[in-house]
Amino acid sequence: MINGKSIIGIITARGGSKGIPGKNIKLIAGKPLIAWTIEEANKSKYIDRLILSSEDVNIIRVAKEWGCEVPFIRPQELALDDTPGIDPVINALNELREKYYYTCLLQPTSPLRKAKHIDEVIELCEEMHTDSCVSMVEVSKPPQWIFRMDNLYKITPFLKGKELVRRQDADKLYSLNGSVYLMKTQKLLETKSFIISNTIGYIMDKISSIDIDDIIDFNIVEYFLKNES
Repeated sequence: MINGKSIIGIITARGGSKGIPGKNIKLIAGKPLIAWTIEEANKSKYIDRLILSSEDVNIIRVAKEWGCEVPFIRPQELALDDTPGIDPVINALNELREKYYYTCLLQPTSPLRKAKHIDEVIELCEEMHTDSCVSMVEVSKPPQWIFRMDNLYKITPFLKGKELVRRQDADKLYSLNGSVYLMKTQKLLETKSFIISNTIGYIMDKISSIDIDDIIDFNIVEYFLKNES
């Protein structure tokens, strides 16, 4: 709770990972992947309740073992490859009997995210008196360096009419890192999106922002987890 405003933390994890089978509970640096997020969320100064949304019995079992509440089982139709990421969050909010002022989405594929990052997102959202705040990371390459390629390997600029620029001359740009999403619950239920007109960004460093998508990401993250001071 912050300034008398309650906060629900929601971890979403389905069992159908294609890139890394069983990814969410695969051991990384000695713990199931999801455990790293559960532990940091439970260290947060502000999250009042932490729950899991999953359809997978093994993920549910592991999450409970590591201290995460599982008050319901996610419907199978909300755990498909093409299920929009917001749908399980809205489903979770509708399943809960209690209402919370803020909703904080934490994905288990960001195990280098710390309680400090979660709390600073919450503090920034409160300080700026806005509806939502999302974590971001600075983009390392300007969009002028991005090209499309056709089946004959011909390249065309992604941004039409934009000349190549030196990296040091390019504007600073930021992308979502998938680590922390925070929004006033009522506004989230209305808009069904964490990104609206007054969303603000919280900048995280590149290492903490690594999101595990494939085995290369997994091995990189494991290295950092094993070598944390």
